[in-house]
Amino acid sequence: MTSHSHISLPEVCVQRITQLLASGSRKILGLVAPPGAGKSTLAQMLLAQYGAVVQMVPMDGFHLANSELDRLGRRSRKGAPDTFDSAGYVNLLQRIQSRQPGSNVVYAPDYRREIEEAVAGAIAVQPHTPLIITEGNYLLLDDAPWHEVRAVVDEIWYLDVPDDVRHARLLARHMQFGRTRDEALAWIAHTDEPNAVRIAQTRQRASLCVPWH
Repeated sequence: MTSHSHISLPEVCVQRITQLLASGSRKILGLVAPPGAGKSTLAQMLLAQYGAVVQMVPMDGFHLANSELDRLGRRSRKGAPDTFDSAGYVNLLQRIQSRQPGSNVVYAPDYRREIEEAVAGAIAVQPHTPLIITEGNYLLLDDAPWHEVRAVVDEIWYLDVPDDVRHARLLARHMQFGRTRDEALAWIAHTDEPNAVRIAQTRQRASLCVPWH
């Protein structure tokens, strides 16, 4: 991942996080944006700044396994809304939201780009952590069961990023993980961008739009 150490958190983000943490109850913050917008970068910056009071639970942990995508005939569209266990994601967020004092750790899956598969039980969500941040592409979709996310998450921020910046990041990412330039450009055109158009249409449903770069 490209270093973003020179980037500082927007003041509006700091203010909103402060308000969420001041509530005294567990809060869930969602980060949404098209592919390549830098959701993971912002999430990692929040984790670095707020430390032990924050944990990350990415939507990407709910990618269907490649073997299941092959069975369904969806492998070439990996990353589209119907290539995730969306019901499982909603259920996990509901478990995290409803945790009681003294309750057990909730385990969440994580996605490993180096193997292009999710790993079950990789993230231990502690019952005492006050702020859970979940980032992904489809937190604002109206399709069932994605639409249930908004009832569980306290705020959802949409990251506004210029398309040329996103495209450059996507190209670098795909080539980093083994695609040739032509393969990467084809994947962006036929998979990432159709998804990006759909995600951009959900922007108006966000709690906050964050200019990002």
